Amino acid sequence: MNVLPREKQIEVIAALCEGVGIRTAARLTGVNRGTVGSLALRVGLGCMELHDRLMVGIRTERLELDEAWSFVGKKQKNVLRHEINARGDQYIFIGMAGTQKAIISWGVGKRNMESTMDFLHDLRDRVIGQPEISTDGFHPYRVAIRDAFGDGAAHGVITKTYSVTHLVKEAQGRYSPAAVVAVSREVVTGDPDQYISTSYVERQNLSLRMGSRRFTRLTNGFSKKLDNHVAAVALYVAHYNLCRTHEALRTTPAKALGVADRAWSIGQLVDAALAVAPAMPTATPPDRRRKFSVIQGGKEG
Repeated sequence: MNVLPREKQIEVIAALCEGVGIRTAARLTGVNRGTVGSLALRVGLGCMELHDRLMVGIRTERLELDEAWSFVGKKQKNVLRHEINARGDQYIFIGMAGTQKAIISWGVGKRNMESTMDFLHDLRDRVIGQPEISTDGFHPYRVAIRDAFGDGAAHGVITKTYSVTHLVKEAQGRYSPAAVVAVSREVVTGDPDQYISTSYVERQNLSLRMGSRRFTRLTNGFSKKLDNHVAAVALYVAHYNLCRTHEALRTTPAKALGVADRAWSIGQLVDAALAVAPAMPTATPPDRRRKFSVIQGGKEG
């Protein structure tokens, strides 16, 4: 159990939320590196619980979905067969309210049909009504949205053509994306009244990489364990929604969405997360394709 004074806990979490790594946070705060990691994990688990409690019964007109690449432990090409679920490529699925800029649902997993289906059903459980949905051309979205939201879902796809055709295959090795040479939009189901676009959620991916050291490309700050990786995403999402004032909104996304009545301080976030944090896990979950089973204490394999 972490016995750091509350002021030190806030100082550590504030540093992590500003995009520094665990080693840097330990040096800045004078706290042991292991203690920093333990606190970050526990607060992250609490942030997952907070997200589940706050992001329910959401009304929004538009949703934008996207996924951001990351990896855990080692690059995908070096992953052994028995490590395939917990190491290598791990994509962060994000479901964002187009107007309020809030992250309504998120998940961590492989970029496949199973993870996409779990992500969409979690998103469906959190929103009321039939918001219009914009996605990129990742094909599993079509099936998963129809399965979760029904045939009447208003789903539009924006497809970008890049100057190279092997961009997806080599995305993890690129420092910057190739140039966009063409953009096309397609209505998959329903009749979207509003513009088909994923610009807001794609911009949010930059915030993710700037706000969490584990997502900075071409560094050794990547996550070594899957549960720590998931906890880092949970901390980022909670800080983004509840504490960070969005420049376009002039308030926090959670307040714009109506799930919070004020902008939270880091201290309030830490207190709330630690108050609801579950018991620390005794082992790394062998398969963390999605955050939902971890929140509920589920393990697989």
